[in-house]
Amino acid sequence: MWFKNLVLLRLSEPFTLDAAALEERLKARAFTPCGVLESFSDGWCSPIPLEHAPLVHQGGADLLLCLKREDRILPSGAVNEQVQERIAEVESREARSLRKKEREAVRDAVLQDMMPRAFTQSRRTYGYLDTHNGWLVVDAASPKKAEDFVAVLRQTLDGFPVRPIASVTPPPSVMTQWVAGGLAPQDVTLESECELKSPEEDGGIVRCRRQDLDAPEIGHHIEAGKEVIKLAFSWNDRFTLVLDEHLTIRRLRFLDTLQEARAEVASEDVAAQFDADFAIMRLEMAAFIPVLLNWFGGEKLPQAT
Repeated sequence: MWFKNLVLLRLSEPFTLDAAALEERLKARAFTPCGVLESFSDGWCSPIPLEHAPLVHQGGADLLLCLKREDRILPSGAVNEQVQERIAEVESREARSLRKKEREAVRDAVLQDMMPRAFTQSRRTYGYLDTHNGWLVVDAASPKKAEDFVAVLRQTLDGFPVRPIASVTPPPSVMTQWVAGGLAPQDVTLESECELKSPEEDGGIVRCRRQDLDAPEIGHHIEAGKEVIKLAFSWNDRFTLVLDEHLTIRRLRFLDTLQEARAEVASEDVAAQFDADFAIMRLEMAAFIPVLLNWFGGEKLPQAT
């Protein structure tokens, strides 16, 4: 169950609930499938794919959660076709054109009729609380998806003070130096992918894949003022990732060293294997996150008001 993406959020206050207390809070907001007239439903489910498993999976000081969301799928083309047919029928029968509000009422009626017959599609978002170091780590490819996770957690706990991670030095400035001057840290190996952007609000973007980052054309873009806003690299021969300007991590892939460690603790017991995977991942992230922040001058703390 290793995460594929990481959005890092800082807890603004110490998290004081233990696993048992958090479990009780989550039960009150547990997932239930969509009702026949609901477009979606979300709630907490067990991180472990086993029946009757707890909603909180604890590993040391880390508490792993899983948010499940189910959506009813109504293709816009099918909806629009039904709406137009009904509007045409009414207009023909009444020999007049429907007003805007009447058209909207027709659309609402079509949606109400189609919703119970719509297929459903579900997805899960995982996140864990590092209560020792004060982090929330969400397996999300964008801050928006992570914020959806946080929003439900806030509803569940009647508040959850958390803020996006920020560094003292802007990541594009540092990553540009890595690419332009070969100044990457010793434990960082640059891969063959980056994205550069001009600093202007509507500046041009250059995306490079399977590209030697030492190539002259990359240097020309940097000399012209573009900065690196996404960069692929490996860390300490343990995993590869793509880091963006907001310190969001995408396409996290664990390398042979960690795969071998996983193989050593392989188990046919689903819960035991899940726990072992979580242990490997959370310990790696606990070691990596401080290093990541150090590359960019440390964590930027909010100014006191």
